[in-house]
Amino acid sequence: MHTRYNPYGAWLRNYFGARVYKVSVDGGFTCPNRDGTVARGGCTYCNNDSFRAAGVSARDSIEEQVRKGISFLSRRYQAEKFLVYWQHYTNTYAPVELLRELFTRSLQADPRIVGLSIGTRADCVEDEKLDMLQALAQDYFVSLEYGLESIFDSTLVRLNRGHDRACFEDAVRRTSERGLPICTHVIIGFPWETRDEMLSYSDYLNDLPITFLKIHHLHIVRNTALGREYLANPFPTFGYREWIEFVCDFLERLSPAIVIQRLYGWAPEHDLIAPKWDKSKAEILRDIERELERRNSWQGKAIAGQSASATTQMA
Repeated sequence: MHTRYNPYGAWLRNYFGARVYKVSVDGGFTCPNRDGTVARGGCTYCNNDSFRAAGVSARDSIEEQVRKGISFLSRRYQAEKFLVYWQHYTNTYAPVELLRELFTRSLQADPRIVGLSIGTRADCVEDEKLDMLQALAQDYFVSLEYGLESIFDSTLVRLNRGHDRACFEDAVRRTSERGLPICTHVIIGFPWETRDEMLSYSDYLNDLPITFLKIHHLHIVRNTALGREYLANPFPTFGYREWIEFVCDFLERLSPAIVIQRLYGWAPEHDLIAPKWDKSKAEILRDIERELERRNSWQGKAIAGQSASATTQMA
């Protein structure tokens, strides 16, 4: 199906020549802003169980988690190849030798595995860990996923994020220098950020050496500090049509070279406090496509327009 943005599924198929799916695993890690190294309590918005893949548990060995995931994805989606997705908590927050062992075991758990997608924090990727991942990348696809969340340091402080934007930029630079593809994760909709500030995320991201992007609208989940704050004193969150229009505005300003892995936030109904849209994932993507079509627009259109204007002025 033709899309008006650069979708991850098509990128995977083109890159690997097959239908590729992520297999989520839980390595039993924690985070430095949970265990007291940086802070306690974690990020104010984060309930890790609210985005845990069904059936994934650190009680099972890595090999068993991979086998279960591949069995399910093969049956349901006719997947042919797989990336092991280290999703839960901070997946480089351990000694480098332990990380090498766990990552290698996951890669060797099934011959259909073609690589790793590793979710982590910018303050947990020391050079020795990046060097280890660069070595694995000689034989496998290895991508790092960094949660930036906000481009504003004042917001990062309010979220108890535990690092600033400069730390993120340093991690991106060192990762890019090693040739490892980078996915960045941002959350849009913090009530103290203006709409213009939210749209400016796209301008910032365009200047980074990133390959992939996940865009989440702010959704409030239970058992979080932000959830308790919302229940005590509710604040505005994106309405459904408002998000559809906003994310299309955002895409218009985003470089078409950036591959989109996600265009919305998601949480199970029993964890979600707000906003409640009562829409399926397919409906959200369909309505984004329809809005772009209605506008006769696409990812990067505003940038293309600016380039054309600048060229005309120079002529």
